[in-house]
Amino acid sequence: MSLFQDVYDVIVVGAGHAGSEAAAAAANMGSKTLLITMSLQNIAQMSCNPAMGGIAKGQIVREIDALGGYSGIISDKTAIQFKMLNKSKGPAMWSPRVQSDRMRFAEEWRMMLEQTPNLDFYQEMVSGILTENGKVTGIRTSLGIEIKAKTVVLTNGTFLNGLIHIGEKQFGGGRAGESAAYGITEDLVKLGFESGRMKTGTPPRVDGRSLDYSKMIVQPGDENPDKFSFLESIKPLTVQKDCYMTYTSELVHDLLREGFDRSPMFNGRIKSLGPRYCPSIEDKINRFADKDRHQLFVEPEGWNTVEVYVNGFSTSLPEDVQFKALRSVSGFENVKFFRPGYAIEYDYFPPTQLQHTLETKLIEGLYFAGQINGTTGYEEAASQGLMAGINAALKAQERDPFILKRNEAYIGVLVDDLITKGTEEPYRMFTSRAEYRTLLRQDNADDRLTPMSYEIGLASEERIRRMEKKRDQSEAFVNFFKETSLKPEEANPVLESKGSSPMVQPDKMFKVFSRPQLDLEDFVKFKKVTDYIEEHNLDREVIEQAEILVKYSGYIEKEKNNADKLNRLEDLKIRDNFDYDLVKSISFEAREKLKKIRPITISQASRISGVSPADISILLIHMGR
Repeated sequence: MSLFQDVYDVIVVGAGHAGSEAAAAAANMGSKTLLITMSLQNIAQMSCNPAMGGIAKGQIVREIDALGGYSGIISDKTAIQFKMLNKSKGPAMWSPRVQSDRMRFAEEWRMMLEQTPNLDFYQEMVSGILTENGKVTGIRTSLGIEIKAKTVVLTNGTFLNGLIHIGEKQFGGGRAGESAAYGITEDLVKLGFESGRMKTGTPPRVDGRSLDYSKMIVQPGDENPDKFSFLESIKPLTVQKDCYMTYTSELVHDLLREGFDRSPMFNGRIKSLGPRYCPSIEDKINRFADKDRHQLFVEPEGWNTVEVYVNGFSTSLPEDVQFKALRSVSGFENVKFFRPGYAIEYDYFPPTQLQHTLETKLIEGLYFAGQINGTTGYEEAASQGLMAGINAALKAQERDPFILKRNEAYIGVLVDDLITKGTEEPYRMFTSRAEYRTLLRQDNADDRLTPMSYEIGLASEERIRRMEKKRDQSEAFVNFFKETSLKPEEANPVLESKGSSPMVQPDKMFKVFSRPQLDLEDFVKFKKVTDYIEEHNLDREVIEQAEILVKYSGYIEKEKNNADKLNRLEDLKIRDNFDYDLVKSISFEAREKLKKIRPITISQASRISGVSPADISILLIHMGR
């Protein structure tokens, strides 16, 4: 009698943000799924900052939610503060972010996973991958148990041969208090995979009772908080918890510099690259020596805990140096540590070894998601887990793969960047990475993605009906603006108060409200608008989306046209066995990159670093184009 069923459709290894989303997606699509992890007590652990979303990351969480993933729902249910970042900029830059209750976040994830049908759990370390004739057949555990599967998704986070550094001290571990995972890297290298090392870090956690918040700058949440999930059943926060901000100083920097000779970053013990856009405090004061202070964000870890996360003070310096320096920060004079900060090195696999589905090119049915692909961030990991889980389920069900294009989602940009360009440092998403960010706004993620997800059997009936209702209401509201006129005597008082030139004859509302000086508050000063809103019972989400569609219609249309042009190149497929050695005129570098990455379309080929427009032209001619 076996511990497990004969063959799972999908086995997910690791239960962080990537693994949890992968397991939920596969199981919700009807695939018999096993989630195996070294600790069932640490499912979806927020091992770094207690927050979800932020610049570009918030857009990703809304996309995960629109596709039927769990991250948005759980973030809303366990939020202690909500902020819409970048509201002073255009809507393409608006980015939702929540401060989370860290313990409740992990608990809610486990509860939702346990209530997901088709999902089994097992706690043990996976030490190897089973393969046969170039296909994955299952996994092997540290107890020697072999579990069979049609597909396997690896989401190992920072655990593969993880090594933690605190000053001169180093010890094996996947994160504080948990052991590293051994065996998988060695198995994959034997199978022909290329591996590398990366680094990330985390700041000290401190006792909030020992801090003097009166010396800090309060950072409250939004007055009218929004939420991540598009579901009507999920409600925004009504009560919020404050965060705080303080600064380092020249004295703090001098105290930190005293420990540089004991820092693993500077004495050569850490050789791998860390995240450029989230540097350690020692890296910041070394790289930006002209700055006499840096911001620190003081973030509570939950509603009822006194534990506090010191955002901006990530470090691997010796604990005594960390403590001495932090006690010189305003408000931290009497600080008590819960634990010091540390750096961690871990194995990753350059993502150019993957297809757009996140299936590996070398082993059929084997998928990688999260930090194993060289990314950083919960949101980036969760989105990859979702896509890998979807595609593993589709593979097991012998159905066509699910791939998002760059003009369809930030998730599409993320995956395409990884497999086309690769990464040698932890990859983080930014709005600037997306060339079609006016199309990829956080407000329309459901409109873009829910119909696709519903088609493959992941997004629920509730989601598609909610999306259709919102779309219909928004389009009807926009048509109301196009069809309704305003007289000069109605509009001019508002226009003049906003410094906009007055009207001399009646005009359609759509044209009037397209003026850059006007915003939503100006819309609702007109009785015709407020009457329409009340008559049709429109919620804030519909009103805001209609405002964006009116004010930015020109930009949106222009970007759609540009995306359509790009998609013509996406439709030009390169056959799997294309022999680049026969194309003598392309550069040597281009030929080597094309042979290694094996792009599936001309558009993807054009985005490979080292492949020039001239190389693409020659390739098109060779293909008879």
